[in-house]
Amino acid sequence: MKAVKRYALRLERKKYLVRAWRKSRSLRVVADRTDAIRQQDVLCFCTLRNEKVRLRYFLGYYRDRGISHFLFVDNDSDDGTREYLAEQPDCSVWTTSASYKRSRFGMDWINRLLRLYGHQHWCLVVDPDEFLVYPFSDTRPIPALTDWLDASSIKSFGAMLLDMYPKGPITAQPYAEGQDPFEIACWFDPGNYVIRRNWQYGNLWIQGGPRARSFFTDQPGKAPALNKVPLVRWDKSYAYASSTHMLLPRGLNLIYDEWGGEKTSGVLLHAKFLDTFTAKAAEELERREHYAASAEYKAYHAGLNANPDFWTKWSERYINWRQLEILGLMSKGNWA
Repeated sequence: MKAVKRYALRLERKKYLVRAWRKSRSLRVVADRTDAIRQQDVLCFCTLRNEKVRLRYFLGYYRDRGISHFLFVDNDSDDGTREYLAEQPDCSVWTTSASYKRSRFGMDWINRLLRLYGHQHWCLVVDPDEFLVYPFSDTRPIPALTDWLDASSIKSFGAMLLDMYPKGPITAQPYAEGQDPFEIACWFDPGNYVIRRNWQYGNLWIQGGPRARSFFTDQPGKAPALNKVPLVRWDKSYAYASSTHMLLPRGLNLIYDEWGGEKTSGVLLHAKFLDTFTAKAAEELERREHYAASAEYKAYHAGLNANPDFWTKWSERYINWRQLEILGLMSKGNWA
C-alpha cells in the first residue's frame, strides 16, 4: 500500500511539472537578467499583481538580507508594478494576462521558473506582503542560514505565517510607499492556533490568528492555512503542490521533529492588514481569481464593511525573533 501511495505522489508531481510547462507558455519576458545569476546566489520568486506601493520596502528588506536576484511573475498589473520592477538591476520579470486561478493560483508559473532557474539554488518563494524572520536574522543574512542548512544536510526550511495588524481600525493609519509596514501593523496574536498533520503530504496544517477569529468565527476550519515551506534547496524535479503550504517529494514537508524535539524554523511576518487591504479585497472579490470561488475574499469583504479592529488585550507588540521563539512560534533548533 505504501508503494502505491509513493507511486501516486510521483505521478502527481510529474503532473504539476507538465502543467507548469503548459501554463508557462502564457508568460512574456519583460526583463530577463538571469544570466547574472551566480552559482551561490540565493534567489527569490514572487507572483504579484498591483503591488507597486509595497515593492520598495520589499526589495530593500530582502536585499539587506542577502537575496541576490528576484524573479517576478506580474499578473497583468496596471499600477506601474511591471514597469518599476523592469527598472531594477537585480530583477527578472515576466508578465501574463492569463487566469491566476487556472494557473493553480500562480504556482504553475512559479514551478516553471523554479525548474528553469532555481535548480541547485536555495530559493525563497514569498508574496510581496511576506517577510521572513529566522533565528539570528537581526545579525546574520539568509546565506548564513542556508550555509548552515547545507552543512546540516537539510533541504527545506519551514515558517509559520504570522498575521500582523495595527491597533485600531486598519483604515486609521495610511501606508506610504516605501514605508516599513510594521511601523503600522506591529501587533500579532501570540496564541489562538490549531495544528494538525496532513498525513497524505506529511506537512503540518496550521490555522488561527486574527483572520480566523475575525472573518471565520463560525467556520474556523475554513480559515486560511498558516503553514509554509518558503525556503528550499531546489531541484528541477521538485514541485509545489499547494501554494507554498506543501511540496513534492513529501519529505521536503518534514520541517518539524516527529520525536518531540525542535527543528530550526522561522516566521513569515504577514503585512496584509494595512489600509490598502480594503481596496485590494474589493478588487480580488470582483476578479474571483482566488481559491474556492474567492470564499476567503468574500469573508474579508463582509468583515471589512465594519472597519474592524483586530487588536485585543491579548495582542503582542512585535519586538524581534527572540520574542517569537520564546512564544513558541519559531525555533533556532540546533543552530547556534
